[in-house]
Amino acid sequence: MKTDDEQLLLATDRFTVVQVAERDAGTGVRQIIRHPGAVTIFPDLGDGRVCLIRNHRLSVDRTLLELPAGTLEPDEDPQDCAARELAEETGFRAERVEFVHAFFLSPGILDERMHLFRAHGLSAGEPAREPGEQIENVIVSLEEAIDMIRGGQIEDAKTIVGLLYYERFCI
Repeated sequence: MKTDDEQLLLATDRFTVVQVAERDAGTGVRQIIRHPGAVTIFPDLGDGRVCLIRNHRLSVDRTLLELPAGTLEPDEDPQDCAARELAEETGFRAERVEFVHAFFLSPGILDERMHLFRAHGLSAGEPAREPGEQIENVIVSLEEAIDMIRGGQIEDAKTIVGLLYYERFCI
């Protein structure tokens, strides 16, 4: 949520960093990352299994198990983005992509709103991964995925939210 009293500190092709005066807490300032928003997709294979991805993340220098996800392009509808990202990252095409929930990942420093979608009626195809992406599909049962959260093998917040939300409210 952009305000008029922001001072731009950094602009990149994916996000900006601004400084904003605190309104209610006196004369302090905060640095906030402004992000266009993103999607994450629960690829429901229809037989109790889900497609996760193994994705190397340079920011933490680790390979994480995640639900597929991606950043919204300017003026892109989140549902269209979800279908596009699913196909690009996993190769799966969906007959239906349904909105499930939206949430903020880290509202203390970041205004990114993540839109969670469920993809049904999947058909396999070739992924169209970006050059340099180190992604591999990992098909597991929902029960196995929940056990991976419990055991610490899944550490990615959007994936934990997506899997637990799906298990609790969508089954």
